[in-house]
Amino acid sequence: MRKDIHPSNYRLVAFKDMSNDDVFITKSTAEAKETITVDGVEYPLVKLEISRTSHPYYTGKTKLVDTAGRIDKFKNKYKKFSKEEKKD
Repeated sequence: MRKDIHPSNYRLVAFKDMSNDDVFITKSTAEAKETITVDGVEYPLVKLEISRTSHPYYTGKTKLVDTAGRIDKFKNKYKKFSKEEKKD
């Protein structure tokens, strides 16, 4: 194998799904400002809104995840295009 092909910050990182508090550890170059201790070892922490443990496609459950009010913003933006019933 060739040496020195990985970036210098390629290390183990903990990813935490904020919707269900699931934590998984994998190698990554993702920047992290916080740390978390898992099984007595401290890892850089990257917070996720959705992951494989909470995404409806992988879980088989239909679940509405609206963390930033995106659905309400969409409905308000396109409300003017909805068909209104005409009164006679």
